[in-house]
Amino acid sequence: MKNEFVKIRAFEYAPEAHIVKGRLEHEGIEVFMADNFTIDTDPLVSNAIGGVKLYVKAEDAENANKVLESISRYSVDENGIPISCPNCGDKRMEVGSTVRNTKSLLAFLFSFGLLGTLPFYTKYKYRCNNCKNEFNIK
Repeated sequence: MKNEFVKIRAFEYAPEAHIVKGRLEHEGIEVFMADNFTIDTDPLVSNAIGGVKLYVKAEDAENANKVLESISRYSVDENGIPISCPNCGDKRMEVGSTVRNTKSLLAFLFSFGLLGTLPFYTKYKYRCNNCKNEFNIK
C-alpha cells in the first residue's frame, strides 16, 4: 500500500518546526520534515525554497490540523494580549519582513554587497490574516 503525505505547515527556520513536530509526535502523529538540513546549513535560502516543511500521513492530517489549531501562532504584545488589526479588528496577526518586492530586495542585496555582511537592520511589520493590512506597533 502506498502512503500519501500531506504538507501541514512550513516554517522559516528548523527550531520552530522541531517544536511543532514534538507537539504532534506527543499526540501520536508521525511527522516528517523536509529541507531542514538545507536551511540549517544555509539559512538565507529559507524563503527561496519555501522553508522547513512538515508532512504527516494523509490519514493523520485532520488530527494534525486540530492540534495545530490549538497552538497559538499569532502575535501578542508585551503583556500577552493578542494584537488586533487597526483596520478590521481581527486578532490573527503574523510578523513578516518588509523584503517583499523587487525594490526592497534590491536594497537588501545592495546593503549586503556594500557592507560585505548582512544588514544590521531589517524592518518587520504585522500583517492581518483577515484583511491583509500591514502595520507597525508603536
